[in-house]
Amino acid sequence: MIGKTIQPEIRALIDARDFATLKELFADWNPADLADLIDDLPYEDQAIIFRLLPRALAADTYEYLAHEKQANLLKAMGQEQVGNILNDMDPDDRTALFEELPSAAVQQLIALLSPQERAVAQSLLNYPEDSIGRLMTPDFIAVKMDWTVQDVLNYVRANGHDKETLNVIYVVDDKGKLIDDLRIREFLLAPLEKKVSEMMDENYASLPAHADRETAIEVFKKYNRTALPVVDSNEHLLGIVTVDDVLQVQEEETTEDIQKIGGTEAFEQPYLEISVPKMVRKRAGWLVVLFLGEMFTATAMGFFEEEIAKAVVLALFVPLIISSGGNSGSQAATLIIRAMALGEVTLATWWRVMRREIIAGLSLGSILGTIGFLRIALWTIFTDIYGEHWFLVALTVGMSLVGVVLWGSLTGSMMPFIMRRFGADPATSSAPFVATLVDVTGLVIYFSIAAIILSGTLL
Repeated sequence: MIGKTIQPEIRALIDARDFATLKELFADWNPADLADLIDDLPYEDQAIIFRLLPRALAADTYEYLAHEKQANLLKAMGQEQVGNILNDMDPDDRTALFEELPSAAVQQLIALLSPQERAVAQSLLNYPEDSIGRLMTPDFIAVKMDWTVQDVLNYVRANGHDKETLNVIYVVDDKGKLIDDLRIREFLLAPLEKKVSEMMDENYASLPAHADRETAIEVFKKYNRTALPVVDSNEHLLGIVTVDDVLQVQEEETTEDIQKIGGTEAFEQPYLEISVPKMVRKRAGWLVVLFLGEMFTATAMGFFEEEIAKAVVLALFVPLIISSGGNSGSQAATLIIRAMALGEVTLATWWRVMRREIIAGLSLGSILGTIGFLRIALWTIFTDIYGEHWFLVALTVGMSLVGVVLWGSLTGSMMPFIMRRFGADPATSSAPFVATLVDVTGLVIYFSIAAIILSGTLL
């Protein structure tokens, strides 16, 4: 990237306080490259660079920075420059910044906006926090159905400079109700005297303003659009959501799910930017829960203390048994959680998932059980550690692996459905949680099978 390759030159110019050269140099830079450069600079130099940028370039560059970096820059810049940047930002990006700030700070920043931008900011912030309304921007082009192509093109030339996108033109009636959307290429290729009404097919997709953001992700996937209109309950056009905002939401949702699957609370900040005490708090809760859960493993082993005392050889395979069950459960949980996120499985398909996991669990358990049996049989050739009843011990281990892996697969696959059924996030039924649950129950399965097979011999 540009900012990376000439960083030493920039560093030298900053140290020399050669602001005239820096200002001239940055004038032709891409905003994304400028954001990369600023992100790499020490905090005290970031505000210096921003003060050198033209107003429009500063606003565009600011939108590429992480929210925490944006907040830090606001503190370092004067009110006039802050006001300029906030007024020039896209409304949806400005709303995303406001969401990360304390309410008192947001009120102070809103006061720096022009009356028109203040009204836009307040209207967007009035929508629920995780709603599509918070993602939308009112910067779009809307036309009437009785206009000609020439009228539309004239209107776009006069009013399209500050719009979020010109790829799609929206058709509304006299009351602002959305009735169609048309791609700009259709106007560019149509005869100038042709009416908008002649080009309409009223086949369009829209997003409800109060719907959850995940709805936007699904609709964008389905219709393969770069932008979608946002409407109220009466189908009045309120704004548009662009695909870049939805991709950011999808990244955040995926990151949150992965963190939960790993057995931690979701981080609101990048890993290297979150404070260590806060990270410890995020991770400690689940670790304590999992630790308390694993304590039941010791309880379960204590319950079978007599069997272990009679056949110490059984204790050798406890780690093998519980890890196999935990691993199979973690696999199944991860697969189902991701399938739910992609819409591949729903609550209605739980029975199909259970049938598949029964077959998969039996197959996987048989594979591991066979390997475990053969391992004991082969070791018996070289050592008598398993005693004269090695065959029964091998059979116990093999059968236990089948049962534990089957149970792990079923538990891991069904737990996300249970969580979803009660309105919780399926990712909360994380792999470590499933593994801990299967550890405890796996011991019960193992020693119960041992009690049946080894009864009258070792037990």
